[in-house]
Amino acid sequence: MQDDPAAEPRPERSRTTIASDRIQFRRGLTLTLMTLVMPGSAQLVLGNKRVGRIAVRVWLACLAVGLLVLVLALTSRTGLFALATNPRILTLGRWLLIAGAVAWVALMIDAWRLGQPLRMARGHRLWMTGLNGVLCFATAGVMFFAAHLVNVQSGFIDTVFASSTTSKPAAGRYNVLMMGTDSGPDRSGMRPDSMTVASIDAETGRTVLIGLPRNLQDVTFPRGSFMHKKFPRTFDCEGCYLNSVNTWANDHQAELGAGKDPGIKATMDAVESITGLELNYYALVNMRGFSKLIDAVGGVTVNVRERTAIDGIGRPISGWIEPGRRKLNGKQALWYARSRVMNDDFSRMGRQKCVMNAMLQQLSPRKVLLNVEDIADSSATLLHTDIPAKDLNVFMDLALKARHEKVSTVSLVPPAIYTGNPDYPKVRRMVAAAVDRAEGKATKRPTTGIVATRLKLPDLDAADEPAKDPRKANQSDNLSSAC
Repeated sequence: MQDDPAAEPRPERSRTTIASDRIQFRRGLTLTLMTLVMPGSAQLVLGNKRVGRIAVRVWLACLAVGLLVLVLALTSRTGLFALATNPRILTLGRWLLIAGAVAWVALMIDAWRLGQPLRMARGHRLWMTGLNGVLCFATAGVMFFAAHLVNVQSGFIDTVFASSTTSKPAAGRYNVLMMGTDSGPDRSGMRPDSMTVASIDAETGRTVLIGLPRNLQDVTFPRGSFMHKKFPRTFDCEGCYLNSVNTWANDHQAELGAGKDPGIKATMDAVESITGLELNYYALVNMRGFSKLIDAVGGVTVNVRERTAIDGIGRPISGWIEPGRRKLNGKQALWYARSRVMNDDFSRMGRQKCVMNAMLQQLSPRKVLLNVEDIADSSATLLHTDIPAKDLNVFMDLALKARHEKVSTVSLVPPAIYTGNPDYPKVRRMVAAAVDRAEGKATKRPTTGIVATRLKLPDLDAADEPAKDPRKANQSDNLSSAC
């Protein structure tokens, strides 16, 4: 009876065969890693040399571009921002990333083929195939995701910063009117809930925030403006405050013969007349979008000066923001900035400036890069502006500079200015003095107590007032210390 051949022991592999398998595996691994580090190098060694030369040249060109970008980042931050916000460059970069991902994966697969996996031992072949697959997915995934982020950024810029009209700084400063809107399905028209002019030094980024109460009366308009023809003296119709200029102008567009966005244009005209500043741009901030933006960057830390209600405007109070240094989410930051339950508009104006200052200090480039998609999604509903994409690089650079400078504030609030009967010549003197101090010009300190005015809060001891009153942020040469 013959023995079963299947039961016979398999002969041991020779040392020569084992050594050959190891060499084959190392060669395949080397070719794969070469392609990962320098795409095309494996083809130059063993494959199609023409393809390899093209791939290596493209790779070297990419490294050269990366080096130039690094040099630009070190020498001209504004130039770097200009590249990062140019829609054409972003579109080109997106397609190059997609093409690069496909080409790189193809070269990785070809490197796997050149390693002759079918001649490897079974275990080595599985390792090589698995490693190559992981590297293909990782490389393509990173590049496709980068292309997606570039597309998000490009779409955001095209949507929000669609204006093509640029404006030069006036007297060395950019003046931007920022308006928070309280529009919604339960409201008639769009009424700015808050208005602040950011006057920014075009060289240093030193910023002065000028707060305008929404209930400012007897608003005037510049001569020659379409609203001046209707209201040659003051905006003196029934219930006509500064925040209703927008709605009134929009409702009477045909009568006024105004062009596009008459409400915004009329509001800007009024603010120019009030402050004596020439406005460059406006930014209309939607409150719901603001809440989403705060959530997108992981919240904002604020020194809460007073117990502040959540909700309570036309509905029951649903919660409270307690005093102290707290990290606020989007909903909390929104209500801290806009609540006027159990306090007043002037307290709210101070809190708004503190939230703005906190965002300026805490919204770093790293946070923006890590949350670019969420920020773009929230900002598309947050912001409507006439700042053009061409000027984005300038404002991004100024924002970074402003983080290292003091932010000053001047607000048109009692007792310096009474909103029911405002002294507009005095207002313009206040604004000019605040700008002069921000620029380091010697000015005579006003005798009216404009800057250091303290407003009394009810039911607060005098000793506690400076620490608890958020209204002190309305008049300050250093907003960070006031907040």
